Formats: sequence, structure tokens, C-alpha cells
Amino acid sequence: MTSQVRVAIAYHGGRGHTARMAEAVEAGVKAVEGAFCDPIDVSRTAPEDWFRLDDADAIVFGAPTYMGTASAAFHAFAEASSRRWFTGRWTGKIAAGFTNSGSMAGDKSSTLSYFATFAAQHGMIWVGLGLRPGWNSSSGGPGDLNRLGFHLGAAAQSNLDEPPSAMCDSDLATAEHLGGRVARCAVQFALGRERMP
Repeated sequence: MTSQVRVAIAYHGGRGHTARMAEAVEAGVKAVEGAFCDPIDVSRTAPEDWFRLDDADAIVFGAPTYMGTASAAFHAFAEASSRRWFTGRWTGKIAAGFTNSGSMAGDKSSTLSYFATFAAQHGMIWVGLGLRPGWNSSSGGPGDLNRLGFHLGAAAQSNLDEPPSAMCDSDLATAEHLGGRVARCAVQFALGRERMP
């Protein structure tokens, strides 16, 4: 077995709903043997947090979708990551993303696409959700995994007038699935690196 892989979650929690998604991603990572999770709130990134990201085998990006893109706090983090871009520090790491908004669609694809482009600029390897869409037939329902039908990452919908505790369980389970998928990919990549000449 390879040494433990590190999966960082670089997220902005907004009003708390996206932070709950981060917790679900963390649960998915922790369920995978050989994976360690390191959540980092990017709205208050300390100097040592950058080194924690540098040391990660995978980084899962997360932020609420505000006005068709990730929150301003996440954009500030992304801009500050340019030093890592200059040195290629995150090149070859696994990457994935998750987001939340008040509407069913809510332009969440724009945020997930932004995360994927951001990861590609850093030379990272993007991992999609890997689930078929749920709730797209008469036999489906809101309890289905990936009930909103996104593929690029995990997406959740939260009513604007309800607290994070009222989030849809299937959205959180979808985020947990993403965490597990990323962790498994990170373990596989680590094993592959060990076997390369």
C-alpha cells in the first residue's frame, strides 16, 4: 500500500451551505483507505495554508455560485495562487469542484467550468462527478444522487430562506461521492507513480 495521500478542500463557505458540502466531501475522502483530508477555508488563507495546498496530492475547489460565478472570496484566492502558477507547483495534482446556489440550475455550470479552467491553468488533472443524472424519469425523485444532473462536479440547491441544516440530503450525498472519487483517484495516481521507473 502507498503512503497516505492528502486531499485538500479549498473552499469558501458563504452563508454556510457550501461549507456543509465541504464537510460532505471530507466525509467521502475519509471513507477511502489511504486518504487524509485537509479542509482549508480560502476566505482566511494563512501563509502555512499555501504550503498545505502545495503538499496535497489533490485539491477539491468549492464555493457558492453568486451572480453566475464563484464567490468573490474564492476569486481572490484564485488570483493569489498565481505564485503557484509561476512555479508550476500544482502541476499534476488531481482537481475537482463543487458549488451551491439557490436555484435548481442557478448557473452552477459556470462556476464548475471556472474551477475546471482554473485547475487546467495550473496544469492539474480534472476529475468529474462520475454519476449519471438522477431525477430525470417518473420513477426518480429528489432523493436521487446527482438529482440536479451535473457532470463536471457536485452541485447543490438550497432555498434562500432556509438554513444550511435544511439542505437536501441527496445533494450532500453527491458531494460525499465526489470526495470519495477524488480520494480513490489520488490513491491510484500515487500507486502509479511508485511503480514508474
